[in-house]
Amino acid sequence: MPLLGYEPINGWYHPGKEKQFRGWFGIVTGTVISIDRVVKSFGTFTALHEVSLDIADNEFFTLLGPSGCGKTTLLRCIAGFEPVSGGQIRLHGEDIAPLPPFKRPVNTVFQHYALFPHMTVLENVMFGLQRLGWSVVDAEGRAKQALELVHLSQFLKRRPGQLSGGQQQRVALARALAPEPKVLLLDEPLSALDLKLRQAVRMELKQIQRETGIAFVFVTHDQEEALTMSDRIAVMSDGHVQQIGTPREIYEAPANRFVADFIGETNLIEVPVLGIEGGMAEVSLPGGRALRCPTPLTGPVGQGVLSLRPERIDLCAPGEADLVVTATDQVYLGTDIQLKATLTGGQELTIRLQNALATRLPEAGTQVGLKLEAGAARLLAA
Repeated sequence: MPLLGYEPINGWYHPGKEKQFRGWFGIVTGTVISIDRVVKSFGTFTALHEVSLDIADNEFFTLLGPSGCGKTTLLRCIAGFEPVSGGQIRLHGEDIAPLPPFKRPVNTVFQHYALFPHMTVLENVMFGLQRLGWSVVDAEGRAKQALELVHLSQFLKRRPGQLSGGQQQRVALARALAPEPKVLLLDEPLSALDLKLRQAVRMELKQIQRETGIAFVFVTHDQEEALTMSDRIAVMSDGHVQQIGTPREIYEAPANRFVADFIGETNLIEVPVLGIEGGMAEVSLPGGRALRCPTPLTGPVGQGVLSLRPERIDLCAPGEADLVVTATDQVYLGTDIQLKATLTGGQELTIRLQNALATRLPEAGTQVGLKLEAGAARLLAA
């Protein structure tokens, strides 16, 4: 299956030949999956409420949200493990709802890998290909290519129990990639790994997606995973898509209070809205100072919620401040220090400061001024 006019090398996009097909790097060429008003109900409970989104060829697309938001249900509907209750799922324009899972040109990498413990690494990857009718010789050749792609060529004869968690995850990935699916579905595949290994595998996974050019649909509840790996993210809550955008768009310009609060850290303050015009709002901060900031809101709003990112708040003298607070505590995080403070009304704020030798932290009970950097604030609906 050639990608963007590049011919496969021996039937596979060989990891040592990236330069021959780098033309598709980062380029969106069309829609591979179209989710059109999909509904999924379990009895009287509706898990998905008319979800609509498009996923592009060669895209690393993440479904992000808390447990129970519907992200895994949507992934299972794409895979064919759950029938939809309404709407359509189209692959390159064709409705795949009538197709059983084994006839859909998609593969799934599960959270717990599901490797056969009695088989070698090579046999695990060959197994699915042979079930699809490949000869032993062809299956072995493709399996070796897939394992080379994930840097496991030296472990062909080992069994899963002789591998680390990260290596097992890569075997599962090679097995899923070997048949060259049009879409790869990944259901929280990194959740069983420890933090350092998870960080390393993230980068490997993104690199493999770039090298193969296959669309990846990745499910996670981890915001950092989503922000570091994705081309685009769909943030989900209670069976609804709250916002779709690039990691920067999602973080810098959240569409609503849920997205702002779920992605990264933020301080949420209720404020009077003085006016809105041209995507900018004027609000009255606690203490009476006026502030202009971007907003997705359009109509007249009496009251709104101001989202303040803690890493974009600086300390200053109270007389020069946008906000005056009282320091209450500090949390040492290594690279950063969290300063806890309260407004006059008692609401707690978090300020994230770089851990530098020059950083001077106020003692608990001290009044301190806060200066809001450009881009620190965004007005959202209350």
